[in-house]
Amino acid sequence: MSRGEVLARPDGLPDWFEPLLTNVDQCRTEDFTTLRKPSGTGGRSSAVLVLLGEDEPGRPDLLILQRAATMRNHAGQPAFPGGATDPDDAHAPATALREAEEEVGLDPSSAEVLALLPDLWIPVSGFVVSPVLAWWRKPHPVHPLQPAEVAHVARLPISELADPANRIRVRHPSGWIGPAFQVQGLLVWGFTAGVIAALLNMAGWSRPWEPGRLVELPDAAAPVPAARGGAPDEVVP
Repeated sequence: MSRGEVLARPDGLPDWFEPLLTNVDQCRTEDFTTLRKPSGTGGRSSAVLVLLGEDEPGRPDLLILQRAATMRNHAGQPAFPGGATDPDDAHAPATALREAEEEVGLDPSSAEVLALLPDLWIPVSGFVVSPVLAWWRKPHPVHPLQPAEVAHVARLPISELADPANRIRVRHPSGWIGPAFQVQGLLVWGFTAGVIAALLNMAGWSRPWEPGRLVELPDAAAPVPAARGGAPDEVVP
């Protein structure tokens, strides 16, 4: 899918969601990445859950997990819950919700899927990722269920992600430069940061900032090809 698609606008949806949903219908792959999957390339199907909720009315936040430092791939890297599609998954939302349940104990019935963002191709791992936008209607405590894969779970306030003081750029050892966020002790970069930056713009949450600060990523942050069934999060220029 090369463009976004709104699937539902349920009753009770917070007002702050509407500008984002309106723009989802108009967004395309180019709003998230310059990369296009080459024709004839299948790619491995996967999905991530972009879950927005609020602890207090009018104060949205985003669920993020941090990969375990001992992982072979994405060690210590913040990411959306998600992973490769299983044969029994009916569609991308099923994959995203299943992975979130397995990784952090999310109750699938507490979240309502609202939209599909454009599919994004990640050449390093060969994944085609479907970001699934959802509303956390009934937030509840979550925590790592697989310590070997997930070290930490956080709800990052949108106000802090949009704060210019928390926005930087990072340079990957490959030479790639992209957006990043420093929030609550986490350095969010790569695929996850690219999606967040696009969502901030689409929702009208972005604030003017000067992208002057550049942080060098250590070689240890460089991803290696993901193992079968691994998380799809990689660098997306």
